[in-house]
Amino acid sequence: MKKAKNLVAATMIGSALLLGACGQGDGKSKSSEAEQTAKADEVAESNISGDGSSTVAPILEGIVEEYSASHPKTQVSVGVSGTGGGFEKFINGETDFSNASRPVKDEEAAKLKEAGIDYTEMKIAYDGISIVVNKDNDWVEDLTVDQLKEIWTENGKNKKWSDINPKWPKEKISFYSPGTDSGTYDYFVNDILEGKDLVKNATLSEDDNVLVKGVESDKNGLGYFGFAYYLANKDQLKVVKIGGIEPTHETIKSGTYTPLSRPLFVYVKNKSVKENASMYNFMKYTIENAGEMAEAVGYVKTPDEDYKKDLESLEGLK
Repeated sequence: MKKAKNLVAATMIGSALLLGACGQGDGKSKSSEAEQTAKADEVAESNISGDGSSTVAPILEGIVEEYSASHPKTQVSVGVSGTGGGFEKFINGETDFSNASRPVKDEEAAKLKEAGIDYTEMKIAYDGISIVVNKDNDWVEDLTVDQLKEIWTENGKNKKWSDINPKWPKEKISFYSPGTDSGTYDYFVNDILEGKDLVKNATLSEDDNVLVKGVESDKNGLGYFGFAYYLANKDQLKVVKIGGIEPTHETIKSGTYTPLSRPLFVYVKNKSVKENASMYNFMKYTIENAGEMAEAVGYVKTPDEDYKKDLESLEGLK
């Protein structure tokens, strides 16, 4: 993971990454491990495809970057269509794994079942959705969850900062939000707005870099996205405390940064693991390195028990 910290900026820029990767198998004995590796090596041109959450992307892109350095035989693509867009491709059979910043929805699970696609959920990290404003904003330092809900909920009016606090400027707020295919959008609307409509005049984008640039260039800008994107742009943005708590590795890990802390997932197609030794090897490497990479790019690793459970689930798919 020596290069991990240097990967952060790079992974924020690309919307998709196509890199070579080929892994080494694992078994219950040295001979079975050798057989697994040999089997994977036979598939010189094997392709593995994934898509989904822009929040999860820095972790997976970083893992693929390091994995490909010593295993150049299998092509692994990581697209960024948002959690919802990623699940659409997963349902259509276009991908082998799907990155998600929220759990699979009931309707998505039903469509996967209808399509005959069995899958396994892997929890790979924790994130803290970060609320950000422009660097020149010298009036907003801290917001309550109720204020956050009031600001972002549609009420048919053009909202001004002074609507929230009379001491704040009588300037119209500019909103920057992840798009409707984003799991971050879903989480924010469901858990913060309690299912109510997000303001209609928000700039929406599945590309978090668009949101970063929007807030950075707009004195009245207000946005939200994953913690890693804030860290990568903290010199250009100002983070807002929620209930007196600032998002940090410590507050996300301890659970004190609530209710904006949430788990991140990778959903794996069972058939791909069973039929493609390279897919098994890549996912094994992913699980074994997800915690370290998550910390390196700005997220928080899950307890070791979670990764152990994921490895056992993966092993059961062989």
